[in-house]
Amino acid sequence: MTEFVGLQRTAELVAAGATSSVDLVTEALDRIEKSQPSLNAFRRLRRDAARAEAAQADERLAAGDKAPLLGVPIAVKDDTDIKGEPTAFGCAGEFPRKTADCEMVRRLRQAGAVIVGKTNTPEFGQWPFTEGHAFGATRNPWDISYTPGGSSGGSAAAVAAGLVPAATGSDGLGSIRIPAAWTGLVGVKPTRGLVSSEPLPDMWNGLATHGPLARTVEDAALLLDVIAATGTRMRDGAKSAPGRLRIALALQVPFTLLPARLEPEVRSAVVRLGRVLARLGHEVTLASPHYGLVGLGVFARSLEGLKDAALDVPDMRLLDKRTQQNHRMGRLIAPLVKFSRLHERVERQRIGRIFEAADVILAPTTATSPTPVGHYDGLSNFGTTRTMIAACPYAWPWNILGLPGVNVPAGLTNKGLPLGAQLVGPENSEPLLLSLAAQLQKEERWHERVPPG
Repeated sequence: MTEFVGLQRTAELVAAGATSSVDLVTEALDRIEKSQPSLNAFRRLRRDAARAEAAQADERLAAGDKAPLLGVPIAVKDDTDIKGEPTAFGCAGEFPRKTADCEMVRRLRQAGAVIVGKTNTPEFGQWPFTEGHAFGATRNPWDISYTPGGSSGGSAAAVAAGLVPAATGSDGLGSIRIPAAWTGLVGVKPTRGLVSSEPLPDMWNGLATHGPLARTVEDAALLLDVIAATGTRMRDGAKSAPGRLRIALALQVPFTLLPARLEPEVRSAVVRLGRVLARLGHEVTLASPHYGLVGLGVFARSLEGLKDAALDVPDMRLLDKRTQQNHRMGRLIAPLVKFSRLHERVERQRIGRIFEAADVILAPTTATSPTPVGHYDGLSNFGTTRTMIAACPYAWPWNILGLPGVNVPAGLTNKGLPLGAQLVGPENSEPLLLSLAAQLQKEERWHERVPPG
């Protein structure tokens, strides 16, 4: 059995001939099918296609190919185009099969990865929970009565449960970091533009990017190197010592139009990590960015992006009423997108000043612990937005600014549910953030914790 072995170690086992890709992929597919009634992490499985690709990987291995992920099973979020598969992005209806891989999938294939399936996401990735009438509810492996978060909740649940050693997600307002926090994973939102969004020229008006979810920093770095085509830069960063850093412990809730409060249990977990970093020799100071009105325009950019994403939907009437309302709003406020992109320049300059006094920001990833499945059922559009902001106000400023963030596990609640903290840095500081995260991992040993059962 290869649950919880991890991405890098799995690749090493395959390369050494200790197992075959066909055996690994078959085992992963069997685990996924067995878990579907309880976790429901996947929207589509590629059993026949994945087994055929695994057989091809074994042939490449026999011929001496040394691709970094050759024969290793992984999963991708169902906002990702794979040739021959539909991209429903959480929506109901019959979607056409794509005629080409997106650039990220092309890079995964080039690295030898075998994509076993596409993971669940809420409609157009709008919410920090992974539920929808098209596929049901995806559940948290740590306690199936709770959500794994969203919108990359299917990918997070799959990795946390050991169904696959790693997966890709996308992060538009926290959609990698939030589920990583609530399932005990490392999740990376890269700098805007680091990972190609082709065939899309600009994912969600610059808010969104693809990124990795994994159990360890090393595995996340390996997958990021592959999908960003950065050679070994991220892995080298994860292996290097970060040196003594100035770290801003940022507990202040960013600007929101609706109230949000940091739960004491989350605050304690993040502060504890700050103390760990201080003990490791870093200078940790309580200091938050001057967020100001950073949120102005976020809804314009996200809702206008939804308008574009919905172009392929076969029937809008099949979608959640909240999605339909957001789609109509997106058309109305589209003219504000240009203003938001211009305003971003001002925000980047003002908020970026914190990096004159600090190398890295340590902040909560979410304001609350994981929410129960069904927590958002029956809420109006406004009620959903209010509840969402109350739970997750910390992640989205860095999407607006396009800066990188890494979620690291911050421990468990008194109910045994994971919590997370995010490390944020200036543009292209991923190697430094991964180095610091790896140093924390050596102390915290979070990769040794697995869901009960």
